[in-house]
Amino acid sequence: MGALAGALPSLLLGMLLMSAPETLGANPGLVVRITNKGLEYVAREGLVALQNKLHKITLPDFTGDVNIKHVGSGHYELYSLEVHSCELLGSALTPLPGQGLHFSISDSFIRVKGKWKVRKWKLKLQGSFDLKVEGITISVNLLLGSEPSGRPKVAVSSCSSHIRDVETHVSGDLGWLLNLFHSQIESKFQRMLESKICEKIEDSVPSDLQPYLQTLPVTTEIDDFMGIDYNLMEAPRATAQMLEVMLKGEIFSRDHRSPVAFLAPVMSLPEEHSRMVYFAISDYAFNTASLAYHEVGYLNFSITDDMVPPNSNLRLTTKSFRAFAPRLARKYPNMNLELQGAMVSAPSLNFSPGNVSSAPQMEVEAFVLLPNSVREPVFRLGVATNVSATLTFNTSKITGFLEPRKIQVELKESKVGVFSVEMLEALLNYYILNTLYPKVNDKLEKGFPLPLLKQIELYDPVLQIHKKWHLYGAGGN
Repeated sequence: MGALAGALPSLLLGMLLMSAPETLGANPGLVVRITNKGLEYVAREGLVALQNKLHKITLPDFTGDVNIKHVGSGHYELYSLEVHSCELLGSALTPLPGQGLHFSISDSFIRVKGKWKVRKWKLKLQGSFDLKVEGITISVNLLLGSEPSGRPKVAVSSCSSHIRDVETHVSGDLGWLLNLFHSQIESKFQRMLESKICEKIEDSVPSDLQPYLQTLPVTTEIDDFMGIDYNLMEAPRATAQMLEVMLKGEIFSRDHRSPVAFLAPVMSLPEEHSRMVYFAISDYAFNTASLAYHEVGYLNFSITDDMVPPNSNLRLTTKSFRAFAPRLARKYPNMNLELQGAMVSAPSLNFSPGNVSSAPQMEVEAFVLLPNSVREPVFRLGVATNVSATLTFNTSKITGFLEPRKIQVELKESKVGVFSVEMLEALLNYYILNTLYPKVNDKLEKGFPLPLLKQIELYDPVLQIHKKWHLYGAGGN
């Protein structure tokens, strides 16, 4: 990975460039805030990457003619130049409002080793030299944008470098002769190296950083059914203290994406800057997930008698219903029943300070399984419960867990008369607590991925729950 490719990705630069902007006016489902502390971290990483790149600079040979007082004209050649050591000491990465990022390096030095030749009349002299370049400063402006395809684009809009001092130490036979015009050599070398530094940076952005950013998807797969849309909603908002990036944050069915009828809420983020990066995620992301899973029938279920525990007081047979629903037993003697359940609508997660909850509503319809394999509907139940949820996140994704709660059942409609649903409530409680909740929690445990680049892991996380959204803060490795 090149000079900047190894640095800027560590800041999650890809999140700034993920796609062409969506329609303005809609609220984002996910906001990424990158603080100055995060930018400082990237600047340090950029320093290491650029230092490695400068070690590999190929320096050209150069020659020249020079007039030396009391000696006359001569011809010199410097060749086999290579960077012996390079140390970049100070760096900064700051936002450029409306443009992108400014990357600067100061107080740095490079040592170069090489060989020299001098020809004067028929006399040929040669030796080696060490050249110390001090006070190097580099200033680079990066322009961030997107291609028509919606893929990210980054370009160097300006680059400048300056060297404060170049010092030459010559060895070899009559090396003093070369020292007589070392200032001319140092001046020429300074101009050459200043142009080479920016040339290397300008080459590394399209050859190293741009291809790396092209690997960023605008959607990320969650599982076999769902994906999450991380389209950029608008240009990144840059201030003196941070960058804020607005992402769509919508979870959708990969087989059939349907329009979402509700909007993401407005999120007013607190002035938090103690972490490198923050993720503000609204209930929109979770509720679009609920809608998508509801549309594919993920929470639908069916219960037959062979699924009832052997020690249950209630069997799914008409005979077992004789004590509390006699008309059912008389009309359909010695037949099996099947219960089919589905959510009335997609459950919504409700965020309030310090709490996440939901109040899903289900309907369960009972069918008698007739001898000719026809299902005859006989009654319908309404099922309600209140659910509390715990949300967490690890190094790369958000996970969750539903706290099991008992359900309340009522008889909504019956073709076999009114009857008590107490035993059915017990049966449904058993099934939902032991089958449906674990199914959902398995899915929540796998979680969905945060918009991170490859090889990025978060650490030291904190979580705040606000009304209709929550805030994750973390550092980064």
